[in-house]
Amino acid sequence: MPQTPTQTIHAVFLDVDGTYADYGLVPESHARAVRAARNAGHKVLLCTGRPISMLPPHILEAGFDGLVASAGAYVEVAGEILMDRRLPADLAAKTLATLDAHDAIYVLESPESLNVRVNATERLRQIIEGHFNQREDGQGTGSSAILDALEPIPADLAFAKVSVFEAPISVTELAAEIGEGIAVVENSIADESRHTGELYQRGISKADGVEVAITRLGISRADTIAFGDGENDLEMVAYAGMGIAIEGSHPGLMVLADRTAPPPSRDGIAVAFAELGLI
Repeated sequence: MPQTPTQTIHAVFLDVDGTYADYGLVPESHARAVRAARNAGHKVLLCTGRPISMLPPHILEAGFDGLVASAGAYVEVAGEILMDRRLPADLAAKTLATLDAHDAIYVLESPESLNVRVNATERLRQIIEGHFNQREDGQGTGSSAILDALEPIPADLAFAKVSVFEAPISVTELAAEIGEGIAVVENSIADESRHTGELYQRGISKADGVEVAITRLGISRADTIAFGDGENDLEMVAYAGMGIAIEGSHPGLMVLADRTAPPPSRDGIAVAFAELGLI
């Protein structure tokens, strides 16, 4: 008696900003595609530079099998935390001292909270609202995921990453002053004139989080699909069995990717899921 071929179960990892969401808002077609792929047996996870404290319900409401957050420093599968890496205390203190010496506007990111210096709150609000209001349809509500979560910086905060929104020198120069152990990547609210970017612990990337997640899921690297558009997606897209860059992505990502997908404004995740046979 002939046997029915066994379906290959894929692990699919979706960057959030510029990939799954557009200025913080998720197209309904993307949410439907995620639900359909999971109903077909595939595992779908978000893989984002955002900490989980910056993932509001409307981004998560489609339902996911897990999260890789904080650009790979945090991994959760089926509600179980598998990894939660923070900057060592000495490196965190040096980072804060350097940022404050330059009067930088920044947010400290941890799974529990987003933290900002009280005297920087109003300028930060102006910057973030200005970015999210760039949506063509004027729906700038994506800013609330950041602004509504802001809290003052407590003593001895253990954080995973820093988003710099304004500084008098480049984030690369800030990292050089901080010294060994800190690396730099572009962020989704990029603005060269304001010297924006993210500071994170050197040696950690989204690829690390993907590896931890698929090990727990029991899915091979060859059956992993990763979607992204930014500099912090480079390692993830290179690591995955199939790497997919959103059209107009970071140039390095376009070189690495196996194929491209349309942006969220053109239902890119839904289109790609259909073409790949995930739905």
